[in-house]
Amino acid sequence: MSGLAVRAAAAVRSPQGRAPGDRPAALDYYRDLLTPFGEKPDEELLNRGAHVYHRDLADLLVADEAVGRSRPELLIVTHALPDVVPFTAVAPHLTDRLGGGAANFAIAQQGLAAPFTALRIASAYHRAGRAAEVVLAVLEQTTLPTPFPLAAELIDSAAALVLGASGEADADTGLRFVRAYSAGSAADALGEGALGSDLGDDGTLLVLGPWVTEDLPERSAVHRVAPGSYCTSLWLALADHWQEWSETYRRVVLCDTDPRSGRSHVALFARGEG
Repeated sequence: MSGLAVRAAAAVRSPQGRAPGDRPAALDYYRDLLTPFGEKPDEELLNRGAHVYHRDLADLLVADEAVGRSRPELLIVTHALPDVVPFTAVAPHLTDRLGGGAANFAIAQQGLAAPFTALRIASAYHRAGRAAEVVLAVLEQTTLPTPFPLAAELIDSAAALVLGASGEADADTGLRFVRAYSAGSAADALGEGALGSDLGDDGTLLVLGPWVTEDLPERSAVHRVAPGSYCTSLWLALADHWQEWSETYRRVVLCDTDPRSGRSHVALFARGEG
């Protein structure tokens, strides 16, 4: 039995932003970007923002000792909202901070589905023998050039997972990634056909993101993530609690619904399962 299991994690919430004098002007870029669509950047909105760049969030994640000592063979950066100043390739920057040896890329424009996609890709790399260690970073900054419907509810945040190869020797410790998929609703995603009939048993923790608003059947153990993030919510919770959860539960199921598409996404982690 082998797979990718969580080996370390870090979370960042509401870091210090940049002072007004330390904010490079990107207005010309935004004007060029938005004018063809009949829009223009909202300078007041930009000035109110914290200006926490994706690179800043990445550096804060690496400052965590457990993440910082990782030397991955694959590194994936994911985000649902764009960077403040989109002139830095953050995946290569983060790779350089972690030894410089990882194949790296970013996944964006998928909403909160991006980290779930990243997990599937990481698992495929691992099964192909191309990555024994993977770092997955989920970044979210909230300084935007135009109004975004969700932005008023969000904070700047980021999470990182270090995923490493696991086998029989540690099959009963740590949380192993099993699979990830999506469905038209949370109820469908969590149905018996998707996760198995024992989802409601005492050994399973269901972690619901803040965007799951539909009524679901009662479960024996549920953790609801507080509002404040779009695509980072589940991963912040996992970064905070993965060690505790791996000692307490046999399975951890993460589920959230993208408020923009209405589609629900699920990731299953399990202790001692392939």
